Amino acid sequence: MYRYDYHHRVRYRECDRMGVVYHTHYVDYFEAARTEALREMGLAYKSLEDSGIIMPVVDLSVRYRRPARYDDELVITSMFDAVPSSRVNIGYEVRRKNEKTTLVTGEVTLCFVDQQRNRPVAAPGHVRELFEVALKNSQ
Repeated sequence: MYRYDYHHRVRYRECDRMGVVYHTHYVDYFEAARTEALREMGLAYKSLEDSGIIMPVVDLSVRYRRPARYDDELVITSMFDAVPSSRVNIGYEVRRKNEKTTLVTGEVTLCFVDQQRNRPVAAPGHVRELFEVALKNSQ
C-alpha cells in the first residue's frame, strides 16, 4: 500500500459555531491530500488534464469519529492499494499530528475520463507505471 501524509492546520473560517471543523471541509482536505500524493508519485494532476484526461469523483464516503478544532495540525493520510484500471480508489485517515486517534476516515473513487468524448477510459500507461513503482517501493 502506498501512503502519503499531507499536513494541514485548521483555519478559523473552517470551523462552525460549535468550534469544530465543518463537515464538508474534510472533502477539501481529501482532495488536497490526493493531489499532493499523486504529485509525490510523479503525476501532477494538471499534466493529466493537459493531456485530455480528467478524474471526476464518482463515489465518496466519510465517517466522522471525533471533531477537529481550530488550530489543530492535522495529518491527512492518503492510501492507494492497487494500480488503477479505469477507476482509482483512495482511502483516507485524518489524525492530529503526533496523535494516534483517528478523527475521520473516508474513501473516494475517481474515474479516468476522456475529456473530449466525455467517456470513461483506461488509466493511461504512464499513470499505471507510476502506481506500480510507488506500490512496489512502499512494500
